Amino acid sequence: MQPQIDIGALSEDQPYEVTSFARKHGLTVPVADAVLFAKGPSPSRAACDTAALALLCAVAQYASKQGGR
Repeated sequence: MQPQIDIGALSEDQPYEVTSFARKHGLTVPVADAVLFAKGPSPSRAACDTAALALLCAVAQYASKQGGR
């Protein structure tokens, strides 16, 4: 009997694909690619998610400061 392998299950150890990462965080593909590239050659998904959240928070803070001008 052969063990079943769930191809749809993604391991935390597998890197993101740029398009799925961009879609998950509402980023453009070039921005998502830059975030993934900045995290190094094989970052964890958790590290990439944290970096995307930090970027989105920084952009929101910058936008709120620009609105007061």
